[in-house]
Amino acid sequence: MQIVDVGSGAPVILVPGIQGRWEWMKPAVDALSARCRVVTFSLADEPTCGGRFDAAHGFDCYVDQIREAMDLAGISKAVVAGVSYGGLIAAAFAAHNPARVSGLVLVSAIPPRWSPDTRARFYLRAPRLLSPLFILNSLRMYREIAAATPGVLRSVATSLRHGMNVLTHMMSPGRMARRVHLLGSVKLDHEMAGMNVPTLIVTGEPALDMVVPVRFTEEYTRLWPHAERVTIARTGHIGLITRPDAFAEAVAPFVERHAGVRLTRPEQSRRQPDTTQVKEQKVG
Repeated sequence: MQIVDVGSGAPVILVPGIQGRWEWMKPAVDALSARCRVVTFSLADEPTCGGRFDAAHGFDCYVDQIREAMDLAGISKAVVAGVSYGGLIAAAFAAHNPARVSGLVLVSAIPPRWSPDTRARFYLRAPRLLSPLFILNSLRMYREIAAATPGVLRSVATSLRHGMNVLTHMMSPGRMARRVHLLGSVKLDHEMAGMNVPTLIVTGEPALDMVVPVRFTEEYTRLWPHAERVTIARTGHIGLITRPDAFAEAVAPFVERHAGVRLTRPEQSRRQPDTTQVKEQKVG
């Protein structure tokens, strides 16, 4: 499996959202790695990941990736952070592997009982055929981008940068649809109910998140009353992209307070990574 391992200090594992590509989070990876050691990856069924995906194992393949990434990086315990769909992956890992999680960060995460709404179900009927309409509909995100980057020129420039990153690292409508369908068999409510892991819930403003309503993510605060709560102003669902420095400022202190035991980085010669992995580790 290919991992990205950048920065130094307290370790944090960063799990991407339903589109599956770590590259979409690159602004956040760059900002957070200035203060922490960030390990991230694309989801297991992405061709660029090189991970193991077994349809029979389903959603658990993504959960198992976190443990594999930590082992590859030589990290015994860390804060695990998940974005959107990745938030549920991170929470499931914490429920199954509490000894390896020193803290949990859920960023605009879908809750354990999440199910697709009417709009999502419409796209699920024919994800590849309807993908042009899905992309066109994503223009509604411009409102959030404009709020995060005041000024027409700046907001347009941010939109173009994000758009180019998305086009360069294309999502797969088929794989995204499969990830939604996999949630049909995921029942985590009871497993998560007894958890007492230090937790940080991060969202944007309710009026700006057009993807996962903030009230859905706040279900975690009812599940875990001990959770800390942070709102990143002038953002919605993609604040880690539109305001990465503010995202890092919200997350890094939590990571530093709850740093787990971190092993010394293995020597490059001992890790024996392939060429692609070495290249990715130099990102940032």
